[in-house]
Amino acid sequence: MRTFNLDKINLTNKVTVHSLDCSGQIRRRLLDLGICKGTVIIPIFRSMNEDSTAYFVRGSTIALAVNN
Repeated sequence: MRTFNLDKINLTNKVTVHSLDCSGQIRRRLLDLGICKGTVIIPIFRSMNEDSTAYFVRGSTIALAVNN
């Protein structure tokens, strides 16, 4: 099992979350968005300056910024 930051996953590559390596407000936000162990995530769009990415998660598209 390899560890990745979400912003480093290549577009259209499907990954499965095995754990969250964060805490506090960021962890809570990811959990609120449905990102937890076993969740499949597919990056589908990255902004031109690569500071935010849209992901397909549990039937919805969500956008996350790198600094979040």
